Amino acid sequence: MSLRFALVGCGRIGQVHAREIRRVGHLAAVCDVVAEKMDMVVGNDPITKYPSLTALLHAENDIDLVVIATPNGLHAQQSIEALSAGKHVLCEKPMAIHVEDAHQMILAAQEFGKQLVVVKQNRYNPPVQELKQLLDFGQLGKILSVQVNAFWNRNAAYYSNADWRGSKELDGGTLYTQFSHFVDLMIWLFGDLKRVKGFRSNANHQGVIEFEDQGVVALQFESGILGTLHYTVNAYEQNLEGSITVFGENGTVKVGGAYLNEMTYLKAQGVKEVDEVEASSEVVGPNLYPGYQGSMSNHPMVYDDLVRLMHGAPTLLPLPEEGLRTVMAIEKIYNAIHVE
Repeated sequence: MSLRFALVGCGRIGQVHAREIRRVGHLAAVCDVVAEKMDMVVGNDPITKYPSLTALLHAENDIDLVVIATPNGLHAQQSIEALSAGKHVLCEKPMAIHVEDAHQMILAAQEFGKQLVVVKQNRYNPPVQELKQLLDFGQLGKILSVQVNAFWNRNAAYYSNADWRGSKELDGGTLYTQFSHFVDLMIWLFGDLKRVKGFRSNANHQGVIEFEDQGVVALQFESGILGTLHYTVNAYEQNLEGSITVFGENGTVKVGGAYLNEMTYLKAQGVKEVDEVEASSEVVGPNLYPGYQGSMSNHPMVYDDLVRLMHGAPTLLPLPEEGLRTVMAIEKIYNAIHVE
């Protein structure tokens, strides 16, 4: 039976979700405070438009799954409202911008017996999957240290295009909007954070955003692994690099490219070198938007797994507790290092 979806938020990432919903199920209803955005998603299709999630949930009794693709600061409230109405929820990253809100989302899913899925599409990148396998099978030996680089470009025009971007209340911070996928992978691969030290500053976006545009962070994981996270949206004119470098006693690996989409270095005991490594699947490009590029366009894989989940089959989708761990890590970093 085809799943019936409602889409909340018809902006740029909402349009990506609308495309995938049409591919795997039926888009029955949309919601946005801007009518023109709904019109762009709906086109000539018989899809009902609503000005609020409350109105949508009141009228649409046969919706199976609500997709939340709104500004970050609305994710928790809207997810909880949909879960409380008896709907499964797929929530865009970040899960929330406060740890307590993420906790409440999980409690709502448990109370009403519904699935809560947070989008973590970078986990599907073939080089990331390969790195995960190397770690899971212990092929790098003891992990000594890691380096995470996220060097992207987000100019003033990007922030002025939507009034929620750059605001503390609805955006939350650079680690939430641009780089939560990097933090998620860091925690997924190496465990939770124990200690954090570092610096962050707004060096090039004064008067444009209410938080930092760059940060340099020293990390110690609960396992004892040392790490660094260097992130910025000040790369000149375009995104430059998104990478994770791992130093183990039996090998060194770097997943790089601009979007964690290339296995740029692999030398490990008993493992094929990088030029001999066969990709597990074709690498897709990033999400393309007017004037900028986002993370990898792996939403088709997310939706394929979502359908499997709804039919009781095993998937690679993370539990909502993993979305919580990402929010906890970002909050820990922000609490430890204030904007200079």
